[in-house]
Amino acid sequence: MFQQKKGNGHRSVRPFRSAGLSALLVLLLITGLLSACGSKSEVEGEAQKEQPTTEASTTASSGTAVTEENTEETKGQRTVKDDLGHDVIVPEHTERVFAPYLEDSLLTLGVKPVAQWASGTQGHVYLQDQLSGVPTLDFSSGLPSPEALMAYNPDFIILHTAQYAENGVYESYSKIAPTYVFTNASGDVEKSLQVIGDLLGKTAEAEKAIETYHAKVEDAKAKLAKVTEGKKAAIIRFAPRGISMMGGNYFSGYVVYQQLGLGKPALVQTENSATVSTEVLPEIDADFIFTVEQGPGSMKEMTDTKVWNSMPAVKAGHVYAVEPAPWLGGGLIAYGHVIDDTLKALTQ
Repeated sequence: MFQQKKGNGHRSVRPFRSAGLSALLVLLLITGLLSACGSKSEVEGEAQKEQPTTEASTTASSGTAVTEENTEETKGQRTVKDDLGHDVIVPEHTERVFAPYLEDSLLTLGVKPVAQWASGTQGHVYLQDQLSGVPTLDFSSGLPSPEALMAYNPDFIILHTAQYAENGVYESYSKIAPTYVFTNASGDVEKSLQVIGDLLGKTAEAEKAIETYHAKVEDAKAKLAKVTEGKKAAIIRFAPRGISMMGGNYFSGYVVYQQLGLGKPALVQTENSATVSTEVLPEIDADFIFTVEQGPGSMKEMTDTKVWNSMPAVKAGHVYAVEPAPWLGGGLIAYGHVIDDTLKALTQ
């Protein structure tokens, strides 16, 4: 392979042969390394394909790892708009609800609130058998402070009227827990019950309660038909702020007039309420009168007058005193009491 040169006895290798050999060895070495690297990359690539990808192993562009906890932060939650247009995050599960003046609807759905509305220390009288042990929050001077509410650790808040959300209340309460606001939940009790049922994961319970209530209404109408056809009823409210006759849009007026079908006196034919004084008593064209007394004094002053006692309904003995709490309540439980009281008064 090598050429030898005679002379001093030393061998000499031609330079171009040596360079060729070295280049060949280097080329073989590089080829081997590249082959090994390629094999390793293929193995790693296959391993990555077989390894399931998880959010925990994903790296954000900033270089911060996105953990499984981060990605599941909104799992099960949804966002809805309340009546005032607020975006409200609805938790998947709610256990501690605060919905002042909506306790009737909560109990209809089988939910006990963490605290209940009260005037002073008195909550809704007709619900106290079901709200035993539920602490009261006094609303007589306005809504409770955020600090007072935080003590009950609610995880969802529902306000039954837009007035409750005024003066920074919504901003403060929504920092404690997601807060949903109705424009006026009492305006349509069945619709607001359906909304609350949806918010609390109680849709089936809401629909069942409404179905049961409708059956009660139809049964009552059938029983009343014989004695109320063509007859009118007046619902007179004796309150510390004055005496008024209730119309047919809210509370017991809605039940008596719109659901049970009794006629309305002319004074509230197109109005939701009318001021009552001794002078207007002769104008009340009613066959039956239901009296709702809130506090002593004003009722006796009027019912002792000759004008009152000369009214046809009074002379016929068709005046019925009812408990104010359910007759001024907004919910299917209250409405059920109104139906029972009406049946008792007019059919027995």
